[in-house]
Order: sequence, then structure tokens, then C-alpha cells
Amino acid sequence: MYNTTCKDSNPFARNVEQIVQKAVYMNEDVKQTVQKEDLESSWIRAFLSGDLKAFDRLVLCYKERVFNLCYRMLGDHDEANDSAQETFVKVFRSLKDFRFASSFSTWLYTIATNTCRNRIQSQEYRYRKKMVRIDPGDPEGQETCCDLEDPAPSPLAQLTQKERDIQIQRAIDTLSPEHRTVVVLRDFEGLSYEEIARITGYSPGTVKSKLSRARHRLCEQLKGVI
Repeated sequence: MYNTTCKDSNPFARNVEQIVQKAVYMNEDVKQTVQKEDLESSWIRAFLSGDLKAFDRLVLCYKERVFNLCYRMLGDHDEANDSAQETFVKVFRSLKDFRFASSFSTWLYTIATNTCRNRIQSQEYRYRKKMVRIDPGDPEGQETCCDLEDPAPSPLAQLTQKERDIQIQRAIDTLSPEHRTVVVLRDFEGLSYEEIARITGYSPGTVKSKLSRARHRLCEQLKGVI
């Protein structure tokens, strides 16, 4: 009874309790991260020893995140799907060169990001993007409008969210490849500045600078949307 009353009436005691609880949660997050990395390392070693099913486990673990990364980078479902598949083909071929110096996810994101960058720079990609963007308001010139014609019943909130997502993706598409890369890795994938620096080859300071400029441009374009 005394401890409860003391804690309730003492702001310092409450703050200490919150700090302790936060530290416990952080420790749990660290444990889960370490366990995940240990599991991935065991899959990689199993694959390198000839167990192909171990590679399937890696793909199942990361396929959605890699696709989402590619989609945000490229703004096109088919392009993202092709790039995600290409990423895993590259991983399959080069996994023997993985040295465990960084986390597997950082190494994987590096390959996915570079794959998307190469596709953005390719002549075919630039040509196809021009064809799609001739008239953004014309359903016949923009495949993404088909997503709004789903015959299945859906609530108005879901439709509104789809429209917002399309507008956000259009804004992302206007960013330069380097600005698009850092904003996708940070704001959509939740990576740290250090991880992004390792993936892109930029210094952490450069990552923060490019991210700030990218966010500013997105805010300008998305006024009234979000």
C-alpha cells in the first residue's frame, strides 16, 4: 500500500518506472533482432551447404518488403514485381559472397535499391514512364485507375485511402532517384540513417540532407492531400 501511494504521488518515481519499462521493451526488441539475424544466418549457411529450401525461407521472409521497396522506388506494379524477382535472382547467385559483415537485410536492400536504380536509368523504363504519364487524368492512359474499378464492395474510407496512396506515389515519382531512394528507405521501410548510408554509399550527414530536401518537396506537392 505504501509503495503504491508513494509511486502515484511522486512524479520522479513514475518517470523512473517509465524509463525502466522502456528499457525492458528495447531489450526485448534487441533480443528479437538478434534472434532473427541468427535464424537468417543459419538459413544462409544451410543454403551454402546445399539446402535450397533454406533460400525459399529467406524469400518468404522478405518478398513483401522487397516488393514494397521496389514499388515505392518505381511506382509501377509490374516493374516492381520484375525488379523484386531480379533482386532475388541476384541474391541467389551472389549469396556465396555474403560475408556476414552486415545484416542480411542491409545487404539485400542494397541489391534491391541498386536494381531499381538501374531500371530507373534504363531507356526502356524512361520511355514506358513517359507513355503512362501523358495524361494522368485519363483512365485509358493510366493503369492505376483500374484499381478504383474493383467490382467487389468496399467502404468509402478504403477508396479514399487508395486515392491518397496514388497521389503519394505520384509525388514520389517526381523525386530524383537519389532523393527517392532515401525517402523510401527511411519513411516507408523504417531503416536507420546508418543502414541507409551503408546501402547507398552516402555519409549519414548526406543521407539526412537528401532526406530533408525530399520531404520538403513531398510536403509541397501533397498540400491538402495529407
